[in-house]
Amino acid sequence: MNGRILIIGACGQIGTELTVALRERFGAERVIASDIRNGNEALMASGPFEIADAMDYRAIEDIIYRHKVDTVYLMAAMLSAVAERFPKKAWDLNMNSLFNILNLAKEGKIEKVFWPSSIAVFGPSTPKQDTPQQTIMEPTTVYGISKQTGERWCEYYHKKYGVDVRSVRYPGLISYTTEPGGGTTDYAVDIYHRALKHKHYRCFLKADTVLPMMYMEDAIRATISIMDADDVDVKIRSSYNLAAISFDPEASAASIRKHMPDFDISYAPDFRQEIADSWPQSIDDSQARKDWGWKHNFDLNEITSVMLKNLKPQYG
Repeated sequence: MNGRILIIGACGQIGTELTVALRERFGAERVIASDIRNGNEALMASGPFEIADAMDYRAIEDIIYRHKVDTVYLMAAMLSAVAERFPKKAWDLNMNSLFNILNLAKEGKIEKVFWPSSIAVFGPSTPKQDTPQQTIMEPTTVYGISKQTGERWCEYYHKKYGVDVRSVRYPGLISYTTEPGGGTTDYAVDIYHRALKHKHYRCFLKADTVLPMMYMEDAIRATISIMDADDVDVKIRSSYNLAAISFDPEASAASIRKHMPDFDISYAPDFRQEIADSWPQSIDDSQARKDWGWKHNFDLNEITSVMLKNLKPQYG
C-alpha cells in the first residue's frame, strides 16, 4: 500500500476498532478516520479525523484527494433493528454511500474498497444450518435487502469495471470497546454490561434463539486479511460467508454464571425476535477458509472472560 486509508463510519462498533488496528499497523498519519460526528476521545486523539456525510459524494471525493487515499473501508450503515424504524433513511444511507465509493473506484480515484455485508442477506427460506456460500437469499428486513443489493452491485462493478472490491458477511459481533449499535445480535454485547451493572439481563430474544456470533478481534483480523489477500485469491466479489461460533442467549448466560453464579436472565421477546428467526443458525464459511486462509480464534467462554475482565472497571 503506497497511499493512505480512509475509514468511513469510523465511530461505529466495527469502525472504531478497525481504525485502531490499521493505525497500529500502518501508522496513525496514513489512516484517515471519518464519520458524520466526532468519535470518542481516544479515537479523535489517535490520528487524522474528518467530519463527512457518507452520502455526500463531493465531500468524500475531497477527503480522498486531499489525503491521497487509495484504499477505502466503507463501514457506515444503519443496522437491522434501527433500520426497521427508519426504512427509507436506512436504504438511502446504506445504498448511496456504497454507490459513491464504487463510482470513485470506477473513476480510478481509489484502488481498493472494503464493504461489509451481513448474515442479514439471508431470509426465512434460507437453510438454517451450515448456510452455504451460494443459496436462497430472500431477506425480510430493510438492512438485509440493502446488503443483498449491495452484494450484487459490488460483483457487478468488479466484473464490468474491474473495481477491486472485497467483502465479508459479518455474523453478530461482540466487543467491549463500543456500545451496542442497534443490531438484532446486540444482546450478546449488552448482556455483559447488564450482568456487571445489575446481575440481571432482560433479553429481547427467546432463550433458544441460536445465531452466528464472532468476537470483534476475529472480525477485524478477517477484514484486514481479505484486504491483504492477493487479487487472484479473492474469488468471490459479492461477499464471503464468515463464521466463528453459534450460540443462544441461554448459553451466553451460562458462560457468565461461570464467573458470576448469581447472574440471572429473563426473556421478553420483541420485534427483533422475528428478525432473528429469519436468519441462519450456523454458517458454512469454508470458501473463505480455502481462498484466503480465514480461521477464528475465540470461543464463547474465551469471549466471556475477555468481556467481563475489560468491562468490569466501568462498573466498579
